[in-house]
Amino acid sequence: MTRTIHPDLSGAAWRRSSYSNQAGGDCVDVAERFDVLHVRDSKAPHGPALCFNSVSWEAFIGELKAGHHRI
Repeated sequence: MTRTIHPDLSGAAWRRSSYSNQAGGDCVDVAERFDVLHVRDSKAPHGPALCFNSVSWEAFIGELKAGHHRI
């Protein structure tokens, strides 16, 4: 089951990933708020964000590091 939530991220302190294209291209912004990590496309700051709890985020990063997915 997929849930759609709309957390209030107006006070979130967004950071740009150091691995992103700093010239304004393919960038990812992240913010931690309410014990959840939020990830968004920097070109759409008012668009949707992916939300991960710490267990889900660690599993996601582990899958990437293991080479199971290409991004």
